[in-house]
Amino acid sequence: MSKPLPDIVAPNLSVVFCGLNPGLSAAVEGHHFVGRGNRFWRVLHLAGFTPELIAAEHDASLLDYGLGITSVVERPTAGVDDLARSEFVNAAASFEAWVRRWAPHYVAFLGKAAYAAMIGRRVIPWGLQPEPFGGAVAWVLPNPSGRNLAFSQDALVAAYRELRLAVEGD
Repeated sequence: MSKPLPDIVAPNLSVVFCGLNPGLSAAVEGHHFVGRGNRFWRVLHLAGFTPELIAAEHDASLLDYGLGITSVVERPTAGVDDLARSEFVNAAASFEAWVRRWAPHYVAFLGKAAYAAMIGRRVIPWGLQPEPFGGAVAWVLPNPSGRNLAFSQDALVAAYRELRLAVEGD
């Protein structure tokens, strides 16, 4: 059976952005971060990852910039509250193997929930993580969902730009 929302991936990408799981509209439309309120594409552009604003329906063009997208949990839901911590824990081994197989330099988790559950910690910092995940440098970014009211667009851009600068510095 195919994934409800296919990964955008190729070997040895600079960064793979890792969402928690697909939203219902993303799974139906077949493109990542399609929700009206999702700020991913705008933040990615403003942080300097892409020279132009990419529309969600052109998500595969991220590969042109050495970037990819995946999700820890494949099951689409209306929101993160519909996911159990155990789903992330259960996905840990296969997701780590997925990261090893594709070998991105960085894996950027969009939100703390999945990463924290997979590594077995309750508290983790934002940004660069002390240990790699699946052989990739692990980084935790705020989730760009419009439902994430804790981070303004400017705060998201600053966090994503920090990752971009680290990638460029390598």
